[in-house]
Amino acid sequence: MTTFDKLERLSRNLWWSWHPEALELFRRLNPGAFRTAGNSPVAALRMADRDVLAEPGFGAEVDAVYDEFRAYMDSPGPRADAPRTGYFCMEFGLHESLPLYSGGLGILAGDHVKAASDVGLPFVGVGLFLRDGYFKQYFDPKGWQEDEYPSIDATKHPVELVRGPDGAEVVVTVYSGWQEVSLRAWRLQVGRSTLYLLDTDFDANPYEYRFLTRRLYQGNRTTRLQQEIILGIGGLRMLRALGEQVDVYHMNEGHCALLTLELLRERREFDHDAEGWVKRNCVFTTHTPVLAGHDRFDPGLFLSQLAKFRERLGVSEHDLLAWGRVSPHDISEQFTMTVLGLKLARSSNGVSRLNGEVARRQWHHLYANRSVDDVPIGHVTNGVHLPTWTAPHARDFLNKTLGSGWLDRREQDTTWSKLDKASDADLWSYRRSLRKALIGFVENHIRYQTMPQNAKLDPDVLTIGFARRFATYKRAPLLFRDLDRAAALFNNPDRPIQVIYAGKAHPADKEGQRFIHEIFELTQDPRFNGRLVFLENYNMEVGRMLVSGSDVWLNNPRRPYEASGTSGQKVAIHGGLNLSILDGWWPEGFDGTNGWAIGEDASHVYKDPAVQDPEDAAFLYDTLFNSVVPTFYETKDGIPTKWVSMMRSALKGLSYQFSAHRMIEDYIRTIYREEVPA
Repeated sequence: MTTFDKLERLSRNLWWSWHPEALELFRRLNPGAFRTAGNSPVAALRMADRDVLAEPGFGAEVDAVYDEFRAYMDSPGPRADAPRTGYFCMEFGLHESLPLYSGGLGILAGDHVKAASDVGLPFVGVGLFLRDGYFKQYFDPKGWQEDEYPSIDATKHPVELVRGPDGAEVVVTVYSGWQEVSLRAWRLQVGRSTLYLLDTDFDANPYEYRFLTRRLYQGNRTTRLQQEIILGIGGLRMLRALGEQVDVYHMNEGHCALLTLELLRERREFDHDAEGWVKRNCVFTTHTPVLAGHDRFDPGLFLSQLAKFRERLGVSEHDLLAWGRVSPHDISEQFTMTVLGLKLARSSNGVSRLNGEVARRQWHHLYANRSVDDVPIGHVTNGVHLPTWTAPHARDFLNKTLGSGWLDRREQDTTWSKLDKASDADLWSYRRSLRKALIGFVENHIRYQTMPQNAKLDPDVLTIGFARRFATYKRAPLLFRDLDRAAALFNNPDRPIQVIYAGKAHPADKEGQRFIHEIFELTQDPRFNGRLVFLENYNMEVGRMLVSGSDVWLNNPRRPYEASGTSGQKVAIHGGLNLSILDGWWPEGFDGTNGWAIGEDASHVYKDPAVQDPEDAAFLYDTLFNSVVPTFYETKDGIPTKWVSMMRSALKGLSYQFSAHRMIEDYIRTIYREEVPA
């Protein structure tokens, strides 16, 4: 094989998304094309500089990376102790060049796919080919969020249209009411995992149906239901058409719960206990306690859109609606997709210990004959894919300190105990280098933003990061509830802080957009002295830089609405410290030596946000003034020894515990591997 042939094969597998040495090869081929396409290897290879390909030594570098890729793909084989898993999700966050995600659900799904590949889980994923993806964010002259939707050009990305042996596109159909809708699929290879992305945007469909898979979380309730028909029913039919064998079907949120009814339709033709079989082969994960995250549909709309399907399923309108109702005989109750998923799954789980408790209370009315503690919803705490989120410029220190190949030994305590031998000076140098890299990235990023910001960031100043979806429950502006106290933190002449924000609000979320505008206006406020920045167009690249370079990761949701949160899990490997409400994953991670908690214990439940918000803000200010800032700036021989001790504790105790590797092993052991009768 030629060097170009090897690069072509590498470019067609997202393995490169967690191997920075591979990405660097593609960047060198054509830095401009690479950058313009969101760091896409396929785009860079299409416009490769032939002089670079001919450079002495370049071919040898390609050979080394390609050999590593082949070794990964060839061994180990599929695990014999794990069932073949079909993973259904509305969004997948795999890389910034493929914006098929909007927030934490998609980012988690992307990490799940990659971790499944790493551990050898036989795995196939199903999602939508969101050609317009999630929006690109920019600011208008007054600092309000605007959005645009640049379409994904499939020729610049490692997606391949699925074809049959005869070369024709593989097409399956679903019904939207009585209208037949055709679906094709794009294959995306993610290491050893395969992901199929469903697409309606081709000539077989009427004009108005071609746009159903173009945008994520857009349109009215009819559009949402049509997308869920495509994902759940159409996704299963596509797997059947492709001959993909699945042992356990993993539904992520109610978006894909209709797959249970399609399984039921298949099975009813020959199995008198079809519903029991479906339950034994499906598992369900609820990812949010927020009411808006649980799709509900008016009975009339649901019945009209499922009319043809109901006819084929052979059930009455009442019986169909009953699967999605808490009270089947309440004719006014909407059809809830989460209820369908919970009813037709053998196992259901939340995504942190606290979220499991919250979900049991939230859905207790579905199991009225049980106590809250006996509601059959457990938990598997989320984790992050360390190879994806560990910054390339962090790896020299980690390789030196933990030993080369440490990622292959990440589950071993002896890997992390090596941090005890690292000197305080080395750990502090590591932290300073990552902060400096972040500041350089931010300074370059804001040069190209639509609205200028007069940033005066200092690589020696305590740097706090905040980046996530701007859902209102996440309370992004909490730090500025008392502007005088906030300004005092930024303007302390000897111990200042600087804060970097990033995030998007859904185009329909006006309150979230107001939060963004509020913070953007404060970036122009002289009281904050250029030490407050809002980065435009938050994506995975921006996220990687922020979680690697921030000294402190701020997270202040209104408990208990943060199901897990994973951004804070990504800072630990970089020696960053969390400053967080005890919500989501943090009650499991916080031990008093590895970061800070804001506010009351996780068992404390507020009933009134008007009480909760000012109390949490006061806790936040007190913790910053009295603990975080002094710990950072109090040094001995130029090193903040207490801070470094906390860094060491976070690196050792959190990096593997909250990794996707641990998460996927938990799913295999407690969810996927349950004995399934034939």
